[in-house]
Amino acid sequence: MKTPKKLAALVEEGLVDEVIGQLMSGKEATVYVVRCGQNIRCAKVYKDANQRSFRKNAFYQEGRKVKNSRQARAMDKGSRYGRKMQEDVWQNAEVDALYRLAAAGVRVPQPHLCFEGVLLMDLILDAEGHAAPRLNDVDLSEELALEFHALLVNQVVRMLCAGVIHGDLSEYNILVGDGGPVIIDLPQAVDAAGNSNAAEMFARDVGNLRTYFSAFAPALSHTQFDKEIWAHYEGGSLHPDLRLTGRVELDERLADVDAVLLQVDLAIKENEIRRMCQ
Repeated sequence: MKTPKKLAALVEEGLVDEVIGQLMSGKEATVYVVRCGQNIRCAKVYKDANQRSFRKNAFYQEGRKVKNSRQARAMDKGSRYGRKMQEDVWQNAEVDALYRLAAAGVRVPQPHLCFEGVLLMDLILDAEGHAAPRLNDVDLSEELALEFHALLVNQVVRMLCAGVIHGDLSEYNILVGDGGPVIIDLPQAVDAAGNSNAAEMFARDVGNLRTYFSAFAPALSHTQFDKEIWAHYEGGSLHPDLRLTGRVELDERLADVDAVLLQVDLAIKENEIRRMCQ
C-alpha cells in the first residue's frame, strides 16, 4: 500500500520499517499496522483538526497545561501558531495519559513515541494472535458481560486513582485482547482534579459501561458505581483494590430547618450591624 504522508516521516527516520496496512479509521485518527524491526506495532495517525468529527475540544482541554504563557496566549487568540499548539496539546494528552496509566497498572496499549502527529504503540492482539476486536463486535454471554464489566469498573477506578478520566469511554474504544478488555483512544482524557466537568464526564463513562453491559446482564441496570466511586474519590478513600457494591446509601436524615433558618437570621443581623458601624 501507499505509505501515508505522516507515516513516511517515521519511515525516513528509521522508526518504522514497513507499513503493513490500515487497521481502522475513527473520528480523530486512522490506525495502521506497522513493522518496527522484529516487532509488529500500530501507528495512530491523527487527523487534522478540520477533518475530525470530534468537536468538543474546549470542554476537555480545561486544566491542561502548556509550556509557557506565549503558547497560552496564542491558543486563546486562535493564531496559526496557537492552532498548532492546540493540536500538540491534544495529541500529547493521549501520550501522557498512556504513560501515566500504564505505570498505574491500567490495561492500555504501551506507548513508544509520538512524532509529527503519529503515535506509535503496541498492537493489541486477541487469543489467536490477530488484531483485537472492539468490544462492540464481540458476542457476550451474561457471565462474560458481568466479568468484563467488573474488570472495566476496576480499570476506571485505577484511572481515577492516577488522576485521569477517559472522557469518552464506550464499547467503541475498548478492545478485547488476550486476557481481557483494553482501553484505547485517550486524546480527550482529562485531569480529574483540574477540570470542572470531571464528575460529569466520569459519571458518563461509567454510565456508558452500565448501559452497554446491562443489555447482556440486566442486573447491572440499577447499579450506581459512578456515584459510589466518586464519593470515595472526593472523600479521599479511593484505592485500586476497593471493594465496590454498586449501591449508594442515601442519607435519609431530616434536615434541621430551624437551625438553618437561625444561621441565616444571624448572618443577616451581623451584616446589618456592620453596615451601621461603617
